[in-house]
Amino acid sequence: MSLSRDTLDRKLIALLQTNARMPTAQIARRLGIARSTVHERIARLERAGVIAGYTAVLAKPIEGAPVRALVMLAVEQQQVRQTLKRLETFPEIRTCLTIAGEFDIFLVVEAPQLEDLDEALDDIAAVPGVTRSRSSIVLASKFDRQPAQAAPALPLAPDPV
Repeated sequence: MSLSRDTLDRKLIALLQTNARMPTAQIARRLGIARSTVHERIARLERAGVIAGYTAVLAKPIEGAPVRALVMLAVEQQQVRQTLKRLETFPEIRTCLTIAGEFDIFLVVEAPQLEDLDEALDDIAAVPGVTRSRSSIVLASKFDRQPAQAAPALPLAPDPV
């Protein structure tokens, strides 16, 4: 079911992504609308499948937080499948996306320390089929709407009768 979303829906979704437990009254104040409107909009977004569920996100300790790199790989076209299978074996790779453009694969790589990250990046660049790589070290995360450690969202419970 397709649901057209207006600016208010987008603002509501952004607030829920920031804090899904935010009280309806607080959301209403921030958006300048009635609480009943917030409740109705949330219910409509849930019914339409725009909001599929809610999850708890565990905080990462600041001290000892992993270091991250964004990595783009160019891969020989005949070896993409084999290269992807090999990349799956790296526990440091948190996300692997195929992309169009100058590079073929985009990775998010995490390691406990910079030295471990450096070693993982060297090993990734040496995977057969990888013709070149470009890495950028992440300095800070300003916001993340899809937390890496979040468990899959649980389905919504039916409304009590």
